[in-house]
Amino acid sequence: MTIGLIGGSGLHDIEGFETREEISLSTPYGLPSSIYRRGTLDGTELIFLARHGIPHRFAPHKINYRANIWGFKSLGVERIISVSAVGGINSAIRPGSVVFPDQIIDMTMGGRASTFYDEERIVHVDFTHPYCAGLRGGLRQAAGAIGLPVEENGTYICVNGPRLETAGEIHFFSSIGADVVGMTAMPEAVLARELEICYAGISVVTNYAAGISGSRLTTSEVVETMRNSLDAIKSLLRATFPLVPDCRLCECKDALKDAGM
Repeated sequence: MTIGLIGGSGLHDIEGFETREEISLSTPYGLPSSIYRRGTLDGTELIFLARHGIPHRFAPHKINYRANIWGFKSLGVERIISVSAVGGINSAIRPGSVVFPDQIIDMTMGGRASTFYDEERIVHVDFTHPYCAGLRGGLRQAAGAIGLPVEENGTYICVNGPRLETAGEIHFFSSIGADVVGMTAMPEAVLARELEICYAGISVVTNYAAGISGSRLTTSEVVETMRNSLDAIKSLLRATFPLVPDCRLCECKDALKDAGM
């Protein structure tokens, strides 16, 4: 079993992760964001990718999501855990909170290449539940084991960026049920589903979204909160990996069944 880990803003390494190999590859969709680092952590084989590149150089709307996910698939990855920074829309979810989203609202449609099946084959993949139930269960169990308070559910609304949102947009997003706002969950999640890869997200709320607190938004606030949360995220990941079973019992592995035209 090999687990893929996508690191967002601030997550570049995990203490104890021993890199055995650095892999540069090309895909039919171009180059991934960075090299893939294959190694082990407490006996679990991981392949790590920095979503924004090393150094941080790709804005969310410029990330080659198809190449990133295709690269994981070509390296034998069947499960991906993605870490990202988000803004809090639901005022009950404070900055510093960790959220395991269970739903996505996609506001990036048309702005990003979002499918592998736009030429010879037409596929309408089921996306009712965008995050893998099995992986989310492992994350919840691990959080309980280490005593980490988390929001076990939440709706992630994904926008194009790179600008931050207006107060009016956040008000609208709140009215349609969004709890957090970010810029990277889509098309990352659906591309994983199209390749029958299990996918789960860990979202760190780094600040309240526009208009919630009344304060001006700054990237320094995002960076500082994410930095302060990294130890907890790394502990969560270390506790999660041993709980992921070798055999996949979820529906992700059969996502293409009856999906083609």
